[in-house]
Amino acid sequence: MSVGSAAPKPGGPGVRTGRAAGPGRASSRVRRAFQDGAPGALVLRMVARWFRRPLLPAVRLWRRNIQLRVVASTLLMSLGVVLLLGLVVIGQVRNGLLDAKEQAALSQAAGGFAAAQDKASGPVALGGPDGDATDGLPGRGAVNWRSELVKQLASGGQGAYHVVALSPDSDDAGTSRSPRASGDVDVTSIPEALRGSVAQGTGTFQTYAGIRYSVAKDSEAGLVVGKRLNDVEGNAYELYYLFPLTQEEESLNLVKGTLATAGLFVVVLLGAIAWLVVRQVVTPVRMAAGIAERLSAGSLHERMKVTGEDDIARLGEAFNKMAQNLQHKIQQLEELSRMQRRFVSDVSHELRTPLTTVRMAADVIHEARSDFDPVTARSAELLGDQLDRFESLLSDLLEISRFDAGAAALEAEPIDLREVVRRVIGGAEPLAECKGTRIRVVGDEQPVVAEADARRIERVLRNLVVNAVEHGEGRDVVVQLAAARGAVAVAVRDYGVGLKPGEATRVFNRFWRADPARARTTGGTGLGLSIAVEDARLHGGWLQAWGEAGGGSQFRLTLPRTAGEPLRGSPIPLEPEDSRRARQRAAADMANEGALRLATVPAQPGADRSPLPARAPLPPHTPPSATVDPAALPGSGARVVARRAGERPGEGETTTPGRIPEREDTTRGR
Repeated sequence: MSVGSAAPKPGGPGVRTGRAAGPGRASSRVRRAFQDGAPGALVLRMVARWFRRPLLPAVRLWRRNIQLRVVASTLLMSLGVVLLLGLVVIGQVRNGLLDAKEQAALSQAAGGFAAAQDKASGPVALGGPDGDATDGLPGRGAVNWRSELVKQLASGGQGAYHVVALSPDSDDAGTSRSPRASGDVDVTSIPEALRGSVAQGTGTFQTYAGIRYSVAKDSEAGLVVGKRLNDVEGNAYELYYLFPLTQEEESLNLVKGTLATAGLFVVVLLGAIAWLVVRQVVTPVRMAAGIAERLSAGSLHERMKVTGEDDIARLGEAFNKMAQNLQHKIQQLEELSRMQRRFVSDVSHELRTPLTTVRMAADVIHEARSDFDPVTARSAELLGDQLDRFESLLSDLLEISRFDAGAAALEAEPIDLREVVRRVIGGAEPLAECKGTRIRVVGDEQPVVAEADARRIERVLRNLVVNAVEHGEGRDVVVQLAAARGAVAVAVRDYGVGLKPGEATRVFNRFWRADPARARTTGGTGLGLSIAVEDARLHGGWLQAWGEAGGGSQFRLTLPRTAGEPLRGSPIPLEPEDSRRARQRAAADMANEGALRLATVPAQPGADRSPLPARAPLPPHTPPSATVDPAALPGSGARVVARRAGERPGEGETTTPGRIPEREDTTRGR
């Protein structure tokens, strides 16, 4: 038969060694560094906590206040709509202003280009005091022609535009082909790309560029329009009109300011409207939540204030009616429970007087059974046994009535659970010898100390051990002790009939039996596990059950080391490592590990391709020292694994060192 072993510890089945490095392996190392408390991990945790601490109040307020979330969402969505609308409007206004400016600039420039061409085609005054031409050279009038042209063209728009004349081949100052500009404009304001387009084409070209000045004046954006023309001497030159966009920028800034002010006003207005609307809905909900909390705390007279006839008012009326019905039902149940507890307590006390008389008479008859015939003697023995059971039932009923009435008191003091376990096993040894069961203790090498009531803990463990021996079908019973961090645990494992699916959650019910068809001729009163789970709760601990049909069961008692401290885990997992599912998972992990190792072995050039010889099976993994196993967390408190149809306990299982093969189980139910 299969014998239980120590509880799985970190590094047991499911923890594989010798794996190739990879992203998953690196992430596991990072997690392990955080769990093991490495210095770097501690620093990172401290930094994260330092950054997170100021945000916790805001996050808590955001999660708890639905009105804040609705108003904030409304503001954000409104702001997004206003921004999108503002961008569209500003884009339309900017395009309209630029189109109008461009049309006006092209019209103005076309007139200037025509006037310049007409002036170049007219007669040039040569000779005279200012225009004498000798030796075939042009006179000074021809030299100043381009300056006069720029001055004449720029005189029509003071501040509205500027005129620049450039020569593509020479920019020498003092000659007739040197640059000419009006309004102190720097000739470098003309982009080189535009100059190239004008020099190569015959039409009109325009572009947007910054207008710079040769004096202490800020540059400004502008539209540059240019065209190639011929001067009075028939030489080609470039004439440019520069239109500043100052007025358009001022108009666009005015539109932006107006939109920003209006958008901000709209967003604030929408936020206020959302706050008022949500407040009308949230206030009754908050009132209902507060009244519901007070109702759950025991103030059954609380009611909502109902005004109006809308949906909120209907909700309040329905809530008040529900609270009234609940109050009536709870009062009925409390009265019924009070009567039941009083009845159980009164019956238990009243039965003790006649039971004492019957016990005295039964003891007299039992002592004289040697003088009776065999049938009467056997009846005297049965009478004594049933009286013992009757007394135990009365004691359990009294204890249950104390728990129901809330009168159970805890007398906690530091105790070593190893001593309690030894006393319990010593008391259960006669029954174990009668059943042919061997009780083994695992994990008693170190002290297992906790603040607990020794009498109640001994009663819990006695119940668990006796049940394991009675239902263990003569197989070994393993009692395991462990302690880690702030918790201690005792697990009792048997390899008997086990628990069917769904029975682990009902096994703690009063007078519950796994097989109702079987008469209760042996065992306790049916209240043992109910009293045990109440004792565990009185200590602030857990009493949980696990089982699989035909594979035995395990009951785990977890207690805090210090009375009153909350539990965060158990040192012993609820499902033992020798369960059927755990063995299958370990076998699958071992197979995956072998496949991974074969897949990560690189092929060697020229190596022998002959089949590999069969390898010997890997030795069983020895788990390291015990710490809190994540699998030991409470969960639902009961786990049951069903046996597949037609499967025996020993089928598909191998014998490992220190473990005896299971025998066939012929008993069903519990």
